[in-house]
Amino acid sequence: MTDTDAWLVVGLGNPGPSYAGHRHNVGYLVVDELASRMGSGFRAHKTGRADVVEGRLGAPGVPGPRVVLAKARSYMNESGGPVKALATFYKVPAERIIAIHDELDIPFGTLRVKRGGGDNGHNGLKSMRSSLGTGEFYRVRAGIGRPPGRQEVADFVLSNYSSTERKELPFQVDTAADAVESLVAEGLEKTQQRFNS
Repeated sequence: MTDTDAWLVVGLGNPGPSYAGHRHNVGYLVVDELASRMGSGFRAHKTGRADVVEGRLGAPGVPGPRVVLAKARSYMNESGGPVKALATFYKVPAERIIAIHDELDIPFGTLRVKRGGGDNGHNGLKSMRSSLGTGEFYRVRAGIGRPPGRQEVADFVLSNYSSTERKELPFQVDTAADAVESLVAEGLEKTQQRFNS
């Protein structure tokens, strides 16, 4: 799959089991859900810097857009390099890249979809902007809310969801996956109308 009709959908997170349940890893959870919907499992990409799934998103029997789902093997703050390598390999321009990431400024359980903008202190987005040379890619921003009390932001994002949040998390992941499917099939405006409420 190397045609320019493909989309690159990147779940941002940190690799390894010790990070798996952290708020910072919601992007990984969403691409895992999308891979499950495609009936595929992640495999190492030949660049050696990411795990990928190639296929189509859409209803059974209805061929949807070509999509590469990706999880970088690097840590969050170095994810731009692997994303750039994949974008080059698959010949995917920035305007067909979707980053799925945690967002402090959105309440837990909600999400927002947009294109472009700054990185708002998010190291994964910062690395992507630097490596791609642009911020004009799509973002599916999964809300995690602000840390309670005086807890440091870094400690908050690199900690597990609360027991209450874990009960709701599957719904947020499912909705974020729906938003990605909507974005590639119907475009930004319809997706924002549906999911940014």
